Amino acid sequence: MPDNNEAILSAFHATGAYLRGHFRLTSGLHSPEYLQCALVLQYPHHAERFGQLLAREFRKQDPSVVVSPAIGGLIIGHEVARALGTRFIFTERNLQGAMTLRRGFSVAPGETAVVVEDVITTGGSTKEVVDILRSAGARVMAAGSIIDRSGGAADVGVPRIALATLQVTAYREEECPLCRAGQPVEKPGSRPVHASH
Repeated sequence: MPDNNEAILSAFHATGAYLRGHFRLTSGLHSPEYLQCALVLQYPHHAERFGQLLAREFRKQDPSVVVSPAIGGLIIGHEVARALGTRFIFTERNLQGAMTLRRGFSVAPGETAVVVEDVITTGGSTKEVVDILRSAGARVMAAGSIIDRSGGAADVGVPRIALATLQVTAYREEECPLCRAGQPVEKPGSRPVHASH
């Protein structure tokens, strides 16, 4: 993967999508930085460019379907599928919080798939999608994201690429210095905030 960090992050800065403060991530970790992909992807030219860059990396896997977790992966997953000329489906969380294929979406045994997400921190959502596809008999070739916040450390069970890789500071809630300092926490992501334990 070529070093795209500067070009990708400049789009985040230009659109106000690179936030600083005190944030609760989807993973439950806290961080002083947050990349709100929805703010950059609201501009179709950025979404199209990011989708084309990821698709270029996936073309050699020759996937027949791109699958993303809702809601964060929807726009970028669709753009990747468009650039590849494949179909696009997505997973959603059910009332119990488990990731699942709904809306009549399915994959065929032996079908080749790639999983696309907007941002990876721990890789949890992507790994859930990989597991769902494998349990349905699909061959998951790779996973990708616009941003990798793990510094390359997240393991999703398949080869993974990102347009930009960052090593962003993140803390477990009980160890968060921002919490200790009394700074209010924000949850700008797509999942609702649940009360702390």
